[in-house]
Amino acid sequence: MRVLILFVTILTAMGCSGGANIVESNAGTPTKSGPLPVAGFEIVKAYPHDPKAFTQGLFFHQGFLYESTGQEGFSSLRKVEIETGKVVQKSDLPKTVFAEGATLLGDKVYQLTWQDGIARVFNINDFSIVKEFSYQGEGWGLTTDGTNLFMTDRTHVMRVLNPETFKSIKMLAIMREDGRPLMNINELEYVKGEIWANIWHSEQPEVLGKPNYIARIDPQSGKLLGWINLAGISPDDQSGPDAKPGDPRQENALNGIAYDAAGDRIFVTGKNWKKLYEIKLKPQA
Repeated sequence: MRVLILFVTILTAMGCSGGANIVESNAGTPTKSGPLPVAGFEIVKAYPHDPKAFTQGLFFHQGFLYESTGQEGFSSLRKVEIETGKVVQKSDLPKTVFAEGATLLGDKVYQLTWQDGIARVFNINDFSIVKEFSYQGEGWGLTTDGTNLFMTDRTHVMRVLNPETFKSIKMLAIMREDGRPLMNINELEYVKGEIWANIWHSEQPEVLGKPNYIARIDPQSGKLLGWINLAGISPDDQSGPDAKPGDPRQENALNGIAYDAAGDRIFVTGKNWKKLYEIKLKPQA
C-alpha cells in the first residue's frame, strides 16, 4: 500500500508540473537506511528580525538578505539589512496572495505562491515583475543550484524545474531513514552542493517529532544525507511543548535558511521571529 501511495503521489506531481520526463528510481520499494549523521549548532551572532514577517523564503545577495513573506494581505518581497533588520526595499503582493518560497538565479528573483498556482519573476534591482508562470498544486519551498530550480509542494516529491519554462525536468522522491516519505518539505537553500530543507512543524510527532530539524538532501538523487538539529535555538519565538491552544506563536516554525557562499556564513530564522541567527554547525553532543 505504501508503494502504491508513493507512486500515485509522484504521478500527481508529474501531472501538476507539465509532464516531467524523468522520475527518480528511489521511488521504488521503501527501504530503511542506517542512522544518518546529525549536526548540532552554535550561534555566532543574533540580529533583529521583523516579528511581523511571516518568513517563507530567504536568500543572501551582495551583503543583504532577501525575504519572501506570506499570509494574505501581508505577502511581500523584501531586501533587508542584516545588522539592523531594516527593510530597505519592498514590493507588496496583491492582498489575496499568500507568498511562499523565493530564490535568486542570475538577476531574477523567483517567488512562489501557496495556492494561487502563480510564480512571479522579479528583477533583483528594482523588483519590477519580469514575467509570470503558472503551475498546478501548492507552492512551498524554492532554491537553485545555479542552473535549475528546485521546488517543493508539501509532499515528499521535489520538482526540478527549467527556469525558462517552469516545467519539470525530473522529480526527486525524498525518503526518511525508516523508508517513509519525508513530508512537509518547506523552505529550501542550496549549500555546498546540498539542498537544506526546513520541515514544517517538524516538532509534531506525526511529522518528525524532532523540533527545528533541517534535512540535508542530495540534489542529484534526492537521497537524505543527514540532519541539522536546531532544537532550542529561539525559545522566545516559538511555543513550547506545554503551549496552550491559541498560543499566537503556534505557527512560528523555523523557516528560512540563507547561505553567504563568499563569507561561508549560514543564517536562519522563522515565521514571525524577532531574531535572525548566524550559526555554525558542530558535531552533535
